[in-house]
Amino acid sequence: MAKKEKSFEDTLWDSCDELRGSVEPAEYKHVVLSLIFLKFVGDKFEERRKEIIEEGHEKFVDQPSFYMSKNVFYLPKKSRWSYIMENAKQDDIAIKIDTALSEIEKNNKSLKGALPDNYYSRLNLDKAKLASLLDEINKINTLKDKENDIIGRVYEFFLKKFALAEGKGKGEFYTPKSVVNLIAEMIQPYKGKIYDPACGSGGMFVQSVKFVESHNGNRNDISIYGQENIRTTYKLAKMNLAIRGISADLGESEADTFFKDQHKDLKADFVMANPPFNQKKWRKEDELTDDERWSGYDTPPTGNANYGWILNIISKLSSNGTAGFLLSNGSLSGDGVEYSIRKKLIENDLVEAICILPMNLFYTTDISVCLWIVTNSKRERIKEINGQEVKVRNHEKETLFMDLRNYGSPYEKKYLEFTKKDINEISSIYHTWLTNKENYSNIDELCYSASSDEIVKNNYLLVPSTYIKYKNPEIEVEIDKEILTINDELQKEWNINTDLKNKLQSIIEDIENEIR
Repeated sequence: MAKKEKSFEDTLWDSCDELRGSVEPAEYKHVVLSLIFLKFVGDKFEERRKEIIEEGHEKFVDQPSFYMSKNVFYLPKKSRWSYIMENAKQDDIAIKIDTALSEIEKNNKSLKGALPDNYYSRLNLDKAKLASLLDEINKINTLKDKENDIIGRVYEFFLKKFALAEGKGKGEFYTPKSVVNLIAEMIQPYKGKIYDPACGSGGMFVQSVKFVESHNGNRNDISIYGQENIRTTYKLAKMNLAIRGISADLGESEADTFFKDQHKDLKADFVMANPPFNQKKWRKEDELTDDERWSGYDTPPTGNANYGWILNIISKLSSNGTAGFLLSNGSLSGDGVEYSIRKKLIENDLVEAICILPMNLFYTTDISVCLWIVTNSKRERIKEINGQEVKVRNHEKETLFMDLRNYGSPYEKKYLEFTKKDINEISSIYHTWLTNKENYSNIDELCYSASSDEIVKNNYLLVPSTYIKYKNPEIEVEIDKEILTINDELQKEWNINTDLKNKLQSIIEDIENEIR
């Protein structure tokens, strides 16, 4: 019986095993990612080098232009993976890895600020363990699956394993490819400016370009803008885009989108985003109170950044712009300031569609999340859909609600992903509603087109099960109640904390009075 080939994930885990004892778990992914990058660009270089020779142009194998024309980095000898492996057992291998990364960045402007600087030398890794790690990574065929976002997949895997240990927030993770594909198929970012205010490892951009190319579009018809707050993730995004020849403006450096907006004047045709969910303490009470991004709305509450992200996204849309972004389900029914902002969004007729997604789509959180689609152009217009110019009907004062919890197929035991068939069915319903009202009809347990009047009657709730008809409505009512109960419990917890703080302050004042 033939020996079963190790999975990509198993090989990575073996790589981590080699690090234990000499590197903290929080460093694992950073150590491995740059080596994966070296292996990937090395494999691409060798693949292109072979093509040049087979084409009869052997005398040009050291001409950088012959590589750059195919979006492949030309690598000097000491930056090639083959050179790294030839020297893997040498005492100075850490220095050689740092030198290789430095030379690649120096000779490729698109990688400026993307690669680590003297990282491996500073780590003081055990030489034998580093050599063994290189051997494990050398087993990975980075070119085997050309459809996969290899660097993003690596990042997602490591976050899955170490997010809890590192204490990371639930919002900081790579968005699965099938979810990004769903957003792309719905909002159809063919031409114009694409923006992601919390771009992570750049997965939204990678899949957007693939979407354009898979529909026979031209990647040169789109321009990409993004921002990321975490330095290592910002570097990863630049790395991830550069190896695919994707040009992007991610700002001069990593920065907080709320406090250092690096695209202040941007008006994007499309926004695709998966910002951190339920970010607490994202601003202080006296900060950003008069920010122009929430002009005309109440200032988003300090205890949760969800509506800060919504208003930031809306502020970046062009007059005909459309956005598709993910948030926690709590964003659909929050009270207080969130209610006030949501009410204004409905009054301004910006919410085009709300979709509830299944649980277990993400590695680092198992909660059900929702997809918002907002737009400045519900009026009748021409839009490019599936590569064709289509007349979009006037659907002012209407919002499409979809419940997608019955979609998704299992993979890797407990996780789900949308299949191509799922995505086609979902996007087809949305586009039929968008372009051809006569052929659209509400479907029980799946979709419902609600008028603004209906939403007003339901106190501006955007929970899809409030509008979609179900065969067993009692179950859905219980789900709605559970969502609202969770929000109430969070508010109660906040009130309890405030009461405890006040009581503690009172006790301190009593003690001080007694001392006096």
